[in-house]
Amino acid sequence: MMLNTKKFALAAGIFWSAFMFIFTIISAGTGYAFDFMHLFVQIYPGYDVTYMGSILGLVYGFFDGFIGCYIFAWLYNKLQK
Repeated sequence: MMLNTKKFALAAGIFWSAFMFIFTIISAGTGYAFDFMHLFVQIYPGYDVTYMGSILGLVYGFFDGFIGCYIFAWLYNKLQK
């Protein structure tokens, strides 16, 4: 079975952007998973665990999830042939 690379990547981009947005807001408000979220501060330039950072996390999360899973689905399809 072949994967539709664009749809798979779009779904992953939406999922990862939602994760980044929601967890940044939760972490900024309650401190929950604060150390875990600070790992992303080191990965994404300009990102911070704040309410404004949640918007940047949303954007970074979409592109990171989309590109990463597009490559994954493309490679999966190549190995299926």
